[in-house]
Amino acid sequence: MPLPPPPVERTKLHNRTYDFQGYQRSDGLWDIEGRIVDTKTYAFENDHRGEIKPGEALHDMSIRLTIDDDFVVHDIEAVTDDSPFAICPAVTPNFKTIIGCQIKPGWRQQVRKQISAADGCTHLVEMLGAMATVAFQTLYPVRAKKAGARKPGQRPTLLDTCHAFRSDGPIVKKSWPDFYTGD
Repeated sequence: MPLPPPPVERTKLHNRTYDFQGYQRSDGLWDIEGRIVDTKTYAFENDHRGEIKPGEALHDMSIRLTIDDDFVVHDIEAVTDDSPFAICPAVTPNFKTIIGCQIKPGWRQQVRKQISAADGCTHLVEMLGAMATVAFQTLYPVRAKKAGARKPGQRPTLLDTCHAFRSDGPIVKKSWPDFYTGD
């Protein structure tokens, strides 16, 4: 269901889009790609780039994260095509420091530990957080199919990960009754 109409007239000034894709590679690894684009609806001056026209990207940045079946990072490419400052693209090689890290609980903290605020880019670091979810969405169905049925008594991976999969909820009651804690 879309948002209801706004209660008052308004003027759009800023647009930020994120775009993510997950790919299965022919070598057994996985690529998770993300892109962020920021635009304004009006022209403005920028010390680095001069006039930025309406709809022209203020930020246009991309990441390709290559991971294995265990969510371990094998490679990362970060690119800054458009930014407000000429020095912004200089930090993209610093993202290589997360090679060898594993996407798991605490991923965002691990990324921030590897890439300090002064050595990174807020937008690229934020995107890595969302890319963890995209990685899970990409790999989970394929991994689940390979693994086959859960062993009896084995806790479902998704149990208590969100409102829908809460252990006392109707979905768990129907799908995994042995793990249902309601009533």
